[in-house]
Amino acid sequence: MPPESTDTSEPLDVIIVGAGPCGLAVAVAAKECGLDYAILDRGCITESLTHYPSYMTFFSTAERLEIGDVPFTIPEPKPTRRDALAYYRHVVAHHGIGVRQYEEVTGIEREKDAFTVHTRARDGREDCLASRAVVVATGGFGEPNRLGFEGEDRHRRVIHYYKEPFPFFDQDVLVVGGGNSAVEAALELYRNGVRVRMVHFAEVLDRGVKPWVRPDIENRIESAEIPMHWRSRVARLGPGTATVVEEGTGDETEVPNDWVLAMTGWRPDAALLKGLGVPTDPATGIPAHDPATMATTTPGVYIAGVIAAGYNANKIFIENGREHGGLIAADLAARLNLPAG
Repeated sequence: MPPESTDTSEPLDVIIVGAGPCGLAVAVAAKECGLDYAILDRGCITESLTHYPSYMTFFSTAERLEIGDVPFTIPEPKPTRRDALAYYRHVVAHHGIGVRQYEEVTGIEREKDAFTVHTRARDGREDCLASRAVVVATGGFGEPNRLGFEGEDRHRRVIHYYKEPFPFFDQDVLVVGGGNSAVEAALELYRNGVRVRMVHFAEVLDRGVKPWVRPDIENRIESAEIPMHWRSRVARLGPGTATVVEEGTGDETEVPNDWVLAMTGWRPDAALLKGLGVPTDPATGIPAHDPATMATTTPGVYIAGVIAAGYNANKIFIENGREHGGLIAADLAARLNLPAG
């Protein structure tokens, strides 16, 4: 679907940065309120979902992922990654949302009550859009939580995404983390011919590990089929090896290693908000905002989705972040003296 026309002679009511599920929910609500809008994403629609494991099943049921009053109808109660990718594209088509895909927002300038949004398309073309408000819905996949050992960025074998086990067959893989992502990756790798072991800084698995998965991983760890290094971190990588250090004692263990899967989570990219003067709590990473309207302390700037959770990505999911669209559209419509949808 081609992008909707954006005539820069007259400012748009709102520009939405990010076309994930929560950004799309903002666009749907904006359209229903009669707001002139544009929605852009540096990648494709729901880019973050394309990086999820290929065979992932959502923890949430389908109806909790619905946006725009479009039923998410599938035969199973919990959707797969593939189901979700198809569903959100159906929402875009159903509501006629013209997403400007592969168009990155490179900067936003604010002068009084007006915003100038600078963009660059994948082919290098640059554009400039004017609006009365901006919504930052860029999600939580801005910067990975690094492991912190010296020279980490030099090693191409350190990966922060996991999609499927097949590239790692007959390889030695170290999975770092103790949450759902780490546990499910380790189990899938183990069952597909990968020599896998885990490293976790705590002494137990995270509380959020799915209850039907926990017995499986605990049995594999207890039987040493998946060796676990508790209270440990990766200290360094060598040719074909990784050194793991136990934090309490400082004891080091060198293990064979071809790949490190760092399932340690991500942090949102707050660069756009910082440039707009929106303060962020240094401890939590949460941008200063009113949860009732999602308006930040900078007039005309809103946030939506996971970025509102700061460093705790488990605080906001699609199922509660999808509500931000209605709050934003209603507040913006009131500001512009339009009837709320």
